[in-house]
Amino acid sequence: CVVVFSLQVLNEKKLQEVDSLWKEFETPEKANKIVKLKHFEKFQDTTEALAASTALVEGKLSKNLKKILKKIVAKDAHEQLAVADAKLGGVIKEKLNLSCIHSPMVTELMRGIRSQIEGLITGLPSREMAAMCLGLAHSLSRYKLKFSPDKVDTMIIQAISLLDDLDKELNNYIMRCREWYGWHFPELGKIITDNLMYCKCVRKVGDRSNFASSDVSDILPEEIEEDVKAAAEISMGTEVSEEDINNIIHLCDQVIEISEYRTQLYDYLKNRMMAIAPNLTIMVGELVGARLIAHAGSLLNLAKHPASTVQLLGAEKALFRALKTKRDTPKFGLIYHASLVGQSNTKNKGKISRMLAAKTALTIRYDALGENTSAEMGAENRLKVETRLRLLEERGIRRISGTGKALAKTDKYQNKSEVKVYDPSGDSTLPVVSKKRKIQEVDEQEAEVAVKAKKFKAEMK
Repeated sequence: CVVVFSLQVLNEKKLQEVDSLWKEFETPEKANKIVKLKHFEKFQDTTEALAASTALVEGKLSKNLKKILKKIVAKDAHEQLAVADAKLGGVIKEKLNLSCIHSPMVTELMRGIRSQIEGLITGLPSREMAAMCLGLAHSLSRYKLKFSPDKVDTMIIQAISLLDDLDKELNNYIMRCREWYGWHFPELGKIITDNLMYCKCVRKVGDRSNFASSDVSDILPEEIEEDVKAAAEISMGTEVSEEDINNIIHLCDQVIEISEYRTQLYDYLKNRMMAIAPNLTIMVGELVGARLIAHAGSLLNLAKHPASTVQLLGAEKALFRALKTKRDTPKFGLIYHASLVGQSNTKNKGKISRMLAAKTALTIRYDALGENTSAEMGAENRLKVETRLRLLEERGIRRISGTGKALAKTDKYQNKSEVKVYDPSGDSTLPVVSKKRKIQEVDEQEAEVAVKAKKFKAEMK
């Protein structure tokens, strides 16, 4: 069991020297000169000790401690009561009207008392004391783990991690099954595109020669069933043994079982998210919300992040690479997979992701720290983001005119066709003459000039 005790200080002058107070608790003899045991009381069992310890950790006043303080401390009401927790001192002062003190001196005094607790309390062997402390520590840890609201989101973190692992393994199994059975019936993979239907069909029929006599109408539609039977008759695949078909069927069983378990796990995750973070689920969806919680470590840690960090969660590498190379930083991380961001066009994705992150940060804090578990706040914020998205989409359609506050209304489009007639007035009626003259024309002109020159000279004589 654990004991509750109070100590009366004998030498108050030495307590004023906080830095050297530890020297007075080096040995049990020195400690007995400073403090003296005033009251000693045992707990009845571990349950009572756990309740008292839990109340002290939460800063509350337990019933047993309240009775002891009324009986003992009331006699010395003029004295001050040293407490290790300021919050607990405020509760004692409020309920019992006792003067409490909390200071660095009290902290050092409590540390010294804990170091020499075996010498101050007689009649308790060290082994029993260690066993009691260990038992109480284990009980307190189990209580915190069981009732702490912060630990509930651990289930969400584990569920979303398992869901991602199942998707990876399921994809590998399905690809292996298609490739393996494709050697025997390659045409089936092109006809049946759904993976689960493909595995169910292979498991039910087995060898491709059985398709003609098998009824797979409960798995495939009638049109696809006819195409499969027709392709099975003229298939170019190789023949395989019965042992090979059995191994392929076992693989199909695994794929179907994992697919069914994945559906069940997704429903579990959806219910847990709606119970723990309903507003976050409405804003971004259960998968994106669970990934945000898993990335931050817990819902409380995610609530401490600002909106800018929530916007870029999951894109840390791209962010630091952009800062290092002095390029544009990313606009979104895990929040990119939210339905509201996916609905917007490429131009508005950055604006919508920023606004969605701001509203999501509010809903996360409301879910983590609020007492109300309704999802009204998430629905209101989602409606605001959807309204903003609608305005941005409509703004791109409207005509660029008007003022910034009031945009001009869109006018009805009227097609005005203009028929242009050919204008022949620009055509020239003159014959086209080449700018370059021929050699014969040049010689004739030179001869005429020479004849005119001789005539002119003769007239002058």
